[in-house]
Amino acid sequence: MSLTSASLAAALDSTNLRLDASEADIEHLARDAAHHRFACVMIYPANVPLAARVLAGTGTRIGTVIGFPSGRFATEAKAAEIIAAHRAGAHEVDVVMNYPALRAGHLAEITAEATRLAQLARDHGLLIKVIVETCFLNDAQKLTALEICELAGVDFIKTSTGFGPAGAQLADIATWSAARKGKIGIKASGGIKTLADARAFLDAGAARLGTSNAAAILAEFNGAQVATASAAAY
Repeated sequence: MSLTSASLAAALDSTNLRLDASEADIEHLARDAAHHRFACVMIYPANVPLAARVLAGTGTRIGTVIGFPSGRFATEAKAAEIIAAHRAGAHEVDVVMNYPALRAGHLAEITAEATRLAQLARDHGLLIKVIVETCFLNDAQKLTALEICELAGVDFIKTSTGFGPAGAQLADIATWSAARKGKIGIKASGGIKTLADARAFLDAGAARLGTSNAAAILAEFNGAQVATASAAAY
């Protein structure tokens, strides 16, 4: 796909879900995201109020994680987290599917949860992404996860938490992109560190990229553009 600096920035969810992240780290992430116009910052729920204060009036969106990272939370607990995130100032929620239940074949249960949480998010004006942790799913289960997310009406299906043994894989993005029946977006996350990574996942069909290296990726792109323009002048 053809990229500009603005379109690349708008595809990046600038993420800090490190276990040792400080308030200063979150404030820096937020200010950096506002400066570069990233799609959103992706942070833990307890950090949302801080980000909301820092980003007030900037138009930068705040995303947070729900049922993270295992997905093995009661639906009621995930619902309460979504409501609390909305009240704290979040605009987007990345909800971890109970993927062990998916693997066990409890498809009605998983579909019911996804449907309920998608409706709850919509009722509160939140964009919802569902993380399915692809590294623990076989190919058939990955397609089933896509079907469930489409049926539930979520906005995005997302590959990974970043806490599993592997992150996003290009083949999974391409498979989902070819198999989806509607307009569901695809978010790749986990292991996206360079401009080459970002380009590859966007070309494969992802619309959002979750990365802790958003600023570096954008700087790499802008540096490459400057170098190309300089070379063309001679």
